Amino acid sequence: MSNPPMYGNLVPLDRTQHAKLKLSTDKSSLDRIQGLNSLFLAVAEFSDACKEFPVVFVRVGAAAEGQRQAIAPLAVFGLKQGSNLFVKDNQWTARYLPAYVRRYPFAMARMDDGDSMVLCVDGAWDGLSEAAGAPLFDDKGEASELLLNAKNFCEEFEREADRTRQACEILQDLNLLQDMRFEATLPNGEKLDVDGFMTINEKALAELPDAKVVELHRNGLLELITMHRLSLGHMSRLATQYQAQN
Repeated sequence: MSNPPMYGNLVPLDRTQHAKLKLSTDKSSLDRIQGLNSLFLAVAEFSDACKEFPVVFVRVGAAAEGQRQAIAPLAVFGLKQGSNLFVKDNQWTARYLPAYVRRYPFAMARMDDGDSMVLCVDGAWDGLSEAAGAPLFDDKGEASELLLNAKNFCEEFEREADRTRQACEILQDLNLLQDMRFEATLPNGEKLDVDGFMTINEKALAELPDAKVVELHRNGLLELITMHRLSLGHMSRLATQYQAQN
């Protein structure tokens, strides 16, 4: 089982092995994303995220033989690797915190058989211990309310991730994405050059047949495209934030 960004050692939860495990509800997990300049964003989050972050698309994973490489949307937090401009003094300075972070330290993970998924926890996080905190299991080995809520949240996250994959496949089917580069020169002369991401191809969008535009409108993708396009204005704001913090 591989560890996704933010997670150090993702392990399946077991009511016997983890019977006494407790979660510190006071412990912040922001140190886990301080060095991440972007994270996965579900399409259901675009309306909140587009008001604060650039929302872009990137190629992910490896393409299976005879198939195209998958893409996924990301919320951008910084213009350089290892730079998250929204974590300051272990506080999140934006109004919206993506669901990817809010589910931590839990996550659903696909088992090696490829068919089943199980609730996991980041065993490397120091907010988990047997000493103090809210228990994950009760005295009878049943999941606590905290753990049940975490499981429900993670399952909903996976459903939204599936919806997001489907939306991205439609964008690919219509050839609506193009590689893009962002360049900025700061007042101090430093140059920022960001590539490796994709945005909507305005020309391809404008040339879509009317029937396809109506289809995009009815399935909600046209609104998502608009939110993505509006969010790109935040790239310049990130450059300004970077200048202010360096």
